[in-house]
Amino acid sequence: MTPAAVSAAVTERQGGLIVQWDDGTSAEFPSIWLRDNLPQDRDRHSGQRLIDITELPPEPRIRSVTLAQQHLCIDWQDEPHEARIELEWLYRHSPARSRSQTALAARHWLDGARLDARGDFAWQSLSDLTSDPSRRLAWLTRLAQDGIAFLSAVPRVDSGILEAMALIGRVAETNYGLVFDVRAVPQPENLAYSDLGLGLHTDNPYREPVPGYQALHTLLAAPDGGDSLFADGFALAAHLRAREPAVFETLTRTPVPFRYRSQQADLRAERPLIALDCLGAIAAVHYNSRSIAPLRLPADDCRRFYAAYRRFGELLREPNFQLTTRLTDGDLVLFDNQRILHGRTGFASARYARHLRGCYLTRDSVQSETALLRRRCDPGEST
Repeated sequence: MTPAAVSAAVTERQGGLIVQWDDGTSAEFPSIWLRDNLPQDRDRHSGQRLIDITELPPEPRIRSVTLAQQHLCIDWQDEPHEARIELEWLYRHSPARSRSQTALAARHWLDGARLDARGDFAWQSLSDLTSDPSRRLAWLTRLAQDGIAFLSAVPRVDSGILEAMALIGRVAETNYGLVFDVRAVPQPENLAYSDLGLGLHTDNPYREPVPGYQALHTLLAAPDGGDSLFADGFALAAHLRAREPAVFETLTRTPVPFRYRSQQADLRAERPLIALDCLGAIAAVHYNSRSIAPLRLPADDCRRFYAAYRRFGELLREPNFQLTTRLTDGDLVLFDNQRILHGRTGFASARYARHLRGCYLTRDSVQSETALLRRRCDPGEST
């Protein structure tokens, strides 16, 4: 729950207010921000703004401010009505509460070899997820934090994966359809449909947008080989940033072309191997050596990129960074495809059949389902 946001003091300063919270923190709110966020200027059903920025004064002026009944009451110059903003709402939107403090902030795990998939990550049976919203919220929260979570006892039928994902988010249809089957076939159009081992990678960097989450449901596990490999791309990127900043910078600044061609699709996109958000935080990792197209770069830039690319690839091959687990029949893994790299060990399809069924989910739908559950299970945390 949000702590009681009773303010010990509100101090006016030129162009805004400083609010002191009872947890010892304080926050400054510019007057234009306060004026833009008044609840009376929002539709009471949709919550959407009824005004545009151009309808507000460029520098709203505050005549006076008081605290009353857990509200900040503002009397604006040149406006006839007093404005009231809930202190608890204001606290939740304080800039002091950075994104890293939220319940869904990424929790990096670098040394995957030291971790146990069943003991260190979220595991739930599908029946528990179905019957208990609080368990589903806890599972989705761990998924957001760790980038990966597991289900057990998902029915081993063709529709099992879609029935499970209906609890999680919206499945995105691609050229493979709503679902795809991962098993060895003659003359595969994608190496995933062979029995070869696959190095750590992310899926579909040649697609716009890149799939947000990927689910893999084990219909039939091979008794020998076919172990699943995972690594935290955010942790690896942060490790590279701290130890080899020049390499990290090259990987964030170099546009890399990706390409996929088959009889049914011709897909291409360009993006860096490590993407940053507008504040410089690591936002996505895109690594798929099988689908990188020829780069068109000046020679020096090309040499610099290949050196950085090789260094990143070397990190991905280090066993201590890899979580290894064997999925058994009925197990399902869901992971953030723009954070978690995945791969597998090889297997002998001539001796043992292996069959996984997969699908992709949109990122926003998984985030939305988590927010809706949080609103339902813990209204005090809803924003």
